[in-house]
Amino acid sequence: MNIDLKVIVENALYFIALLNPASKVMFLSTYEPKLSQKQIIELSWKSSAAALMILITLATFGEIVLSKIFRVELYSLKITGGIVLFLIGMVAIREGRFVNRDEHQERMNFTDLSLIPLATPLIAGSGIIAAGISTAAQYGALSVSLSLFMGIFVNFAVMLFSSGISRILEKLHLTGPLIRLTGLIISCVAAQMIITGIKESLL
Repeated sequence: MNIDLKVIVENALYFIALLNPASKVMFLSTYEPKLSQKQIIELSWKSSAAALMILITLATFGEIVLSKIFRVELYSLKITGGIVLFLIGMVAIREGRFVNRDEHQERMNFTDLSLIPLATPLIAGSGIIAAGISTAAQYGALSVSLSLFMGIFVNFAVMLFSSGISRILEKLHLTGPLIRLTGLIISCVAAQMIITGIKESLL
């Protein structure tokens, strides 16, 4: 099978934007009680591994499940995923945060935290799931799986240094602006997903 490295890298960059590493930095660095570096490392690799498995599985079999079992067309997934992603981006732009942490989340045990909310929905959220499935339909599951691996790896690396990154951003007073800028990019990507889905539905 012919693998186009340029396509893989381009898709990886697209997935990194959707993964939104900044949101994980904010979550890990502001979590209470404060996480040790050892806990951050454990949370990072466990959540990244779980999210990668989810995303690759859905990218490989998601379209078949949607079309054959649920009778859902791919453009419907793009439109719905785009709407959800757009709302997330708008919250970031308006409020300067990505994560709503309530008392229930703060009381969750350490093992659960790596899966919910970190692995899903913070890493493997609806937006990147929709993008993974639709991109796999266009470029093939193997190519997209490699892109997802690259994207998750970059996200994982950023998570490992979340404490240091957060301190630097706070010193430079860049935390809020960075979150809002990332939210704007996410909203634009989401709008494009919705537009593409609508165009495909009209064909």
